[in-house]
Amino acid sequence: MAGTILITGAGTGFGKEVALRLAAQGREVIAGVEIIAQVTELRAEAEKRGVDLRVEKLDITDPGDRTKAWSWDVEVLLNNAGIAEGGAVVDIPEDQIRQQFEVNVFGTMLLTQGFARTMAAKRSGKIVFVSSTAGLITDAFTGTYSASKHAIEAFADALNQELAEFGVAIATINPGPYLTGFNDTAMERWKEWRDDPSGRLFDYTELAFPREQLDPEPVYDVAVAVLTGATDLYRNVVPDEMVSAIREQLDSKWERQQNDGATGARSELVEKAYELAPATPAE
Repeated sequence: MAGTILITGAGTGFGKEVALRLAAQGREVIAGVEIIAQVTELRAEAEKRGVDLRVEKLDITDPGDRTKAWSWDVEVLLNNAGIAEGGAVVDIPEDQIRQQFEVNVFGTMLLTQGFARTMAAKRSGKIVFVSSTAGLITDAFTGTYSASKHAIEAFADALNQELAEFGVAIATINPGPYLTGFNDTAMERWKEWRDDPSGRLFDYTELAFPREQLDPEPVYDVAVAVLTGATDLYRNVVPDEMVSAIREQLDSKWERQQNDGATGARSELVEKAYELAPATPAE
């Protein structure tokens, strides 16, 4: 698909690398970054790589920034901006829960509304959401993040049905646990909590992200393929090997028994959070 591609959250991680790779292909890309300092940093990185990349400050939670972005002529929107708050759902303070949803859900949905209206009027365009496998399944200590991605999955599914007659394509990208620093940083967010540590159920100095993590290279390839039209799949789980495990985990809920208060058995992923070191790579 021709036209300008807007990528939110392009100051770091998946968004940054995908923006640079698309620019290297000669695509017209607008890299939206959250804070002004990232504008300078990403422009310098683009110059270093010898690519032409337009970098704009775009905090998706800022109404002014959203309005400014709607004036850009965008054919493809990649909703990549997101944050993760690690911790047990009973421990995470209210402010952090609200911020999780402000960025991942409300900011994303409100930004998308404006572009969706424009695309529908033109009867052309594509909206892609960087969701997560956490939007399909839920692990211990990722509950609020997973809840936000489940919400985005519902939003994307509804858009897919509602915008079909207007010629607007919708897709999701669902990365698994990749070693970009995102997951490990999430598990250190407790250091910013303004609560009474004595009231927490868990000691977060003892916990790490509860899964081994993968090299992110395949995510970049899949994202580029989805954005450029090299694939027309609606849901794009990365890696493919996780699909069967995700389906098994989803199906198992139909037979799941309630927790047995008599045994008080610790769940497998909670145990792994104690066992694994931060940034443990998958073999």
